[in-house]
Amino acid sequence: MTFHVERIDHVVLRVRDLPAMVRFYGQALGFNVERRLERISLVQMRAGASLLDLVAGERAEGAPNMDHLCFRVTPFDRDAIVRQLAPFGVSVGETVERYGAEGNGPSVYFDDPEGNQIELKGPSI
Repeated sequence: MTFHVERIDHVVLRVRDLPAMVRFYGQALGFNVERRLERISLVQMRAGASLLDLVAGERAEGAPNMDHLCFRVTPFDRDAIVRQLAPFGVSVGETVERYGAEGNGPSVYFDDPEGNQIELKGPSI
């Protein structure tokens, strides 16, 4: 293995009632709002060392509400990630700087064999 997963960085859920879900996670589990991105109706809530991202939006009947699952990896080496995933027929997306539990850092997206979107995220820069 050329990199390893340290932990879950964040999970993104699509929700129908954003204010109600923010209240629920805040009151029921004690999560605090860390960041809001109004332009995409996203609220990021601190869940210990990880984040729970809630994004407002309708979804098709029977569609899953998980948008994607992000794992924190070290080291972040795009070429090594591509090489490691290639034997599984995985096509890795472009490397982009994105916000996660530790702040901004490099990340890539790909789909697992059942179509779940996975993000691998490197350390904060």
